[in-house]
Amino acid sequence: MKTWGTLLITIAFVVIFSIISVSMWGEKEEIIADDIQLRATAEMTVAEFGQINSLSKPLLKEVFNLESPDQMQELIAAFGMSLEQITIKVNKKNALATEDATKNWLKIPLKFALWFLFMIVCFVLLLKKMITKKTRFVLYGMGFIIFGVVLGADPSPMGTVKDAIVLYASKGVIFGPRMMAFSIFILTVILANKFICSWGCQLGTLQDFIFRLNRNNKDTERGSLPQFKIPFVISNSIRVLFLITLVWVAFVWAYDITHEIDPFKIFKPMKISVIGWIFILGSLVLSLYTYRPWCQLFCPFGLTGWLFEKLSLYRIKVDYDKCISCHACSKACPSPVMEAILKRNKIVIPDCFSCGNCIESCPADAVTFAFGKREKPPVGKFKD
Repeated sequence: MKTWGTLLITIAFVVIFSIISVSMWGEKEEIIADDIQLRATAEMTVAEFGQINSLSKPLLKEVFNLESPDQMQELIAAFGMSLEQITIKVNKKNALATEDATKNWLKIPLKFALWFLFMIVCFVLLLKKMITKKTRFVLYGMGFIIFGVVLGADPSPMGTVKDAIVLYASKGVIFGPRMMAFSIFILTVILANKFICSWGCQLGTLQDFIFRLNRNNKDTERGSLPQFKIPFVISNSIRVLFLITLVWVAFVWAYDITHEIDPFKIFKPMKISVIGWIFILGSLVLSLYTYRPWCQLFCPFGLTGWLFEKLSLYRIKVDYDKCISCHACSKACPSPVMEAILKRNKIVIPDCFSCGNCIESCPADAVTFAFGKREKPPVGKFKD
């Protein structure tokens, strides 16, 4: 009952204070601009064309590559483009302008700056083996409160992949700032094993926080409710199929399949539909029973990050000279990954979220978060 009560309090806290935060920031809804049906005749000037179609001067300047205000009085026919070509350019430029207009350019740099500071703190603590059950719980709480409740659903790691796919599929354009954000996130994955997912993602830290509500006093085993580890072959297969479906639907129907069920909307609750509430609350409840269900089963950035974490400079490693083959690390790990890292008996290693459970639980001080490649265990180290 205590676990369920704390879960309800957590969700209520997120919903209530996110509503307040969204109203304070004056958040704009993330939308993709509708196509504009243009009217034109060969005798129209650029200025007349813009006026009759309600197009702004900056948009006209980009579409017609105007170099001086005088060109506004030239005929549109003089620019050597058909109405179809002009329409395509207008809709592409309008899509990018709409995308830009929905962003809070005060909040986004602030959020990235705080992300870096927060992840640096977590990195140092993990490196020095100072992340314990208590600090882990506090850090996850700070993660979803700062980057979700206070600073909102957007931007998010998932959005850099999902929104980019949908925008390109529907409008044929790439929003530069989003690609820059994606590059930064991937860089954090490469520098330190999936760190943006581990400690920065507002939804990831919320799921992890909820998962820890159902753990024992040492955070090494389940608490009052059962917990299970989803085999990676199953979770990753579902995640790959979800991404394929997302891409296919986006290109065929120009629709975002996560629109109704996007779990990041828990941080902007007024935009959640009935279907959305069912899916999101179900995902958060499921987080009590299995580790980060959205991250492992659906997240497009989770899948992308898993691919890039193979290049990580800092990662969880095992010193086999110290290891006593007790399996305490793999038992304490909330996912199947530590078993694969420890024994190296799998061709593919699952996602590692660098939570530090394995480091804290090892009685021989053999597990570290360190620079370099992982070693393979000596032959016969682990006898089944």
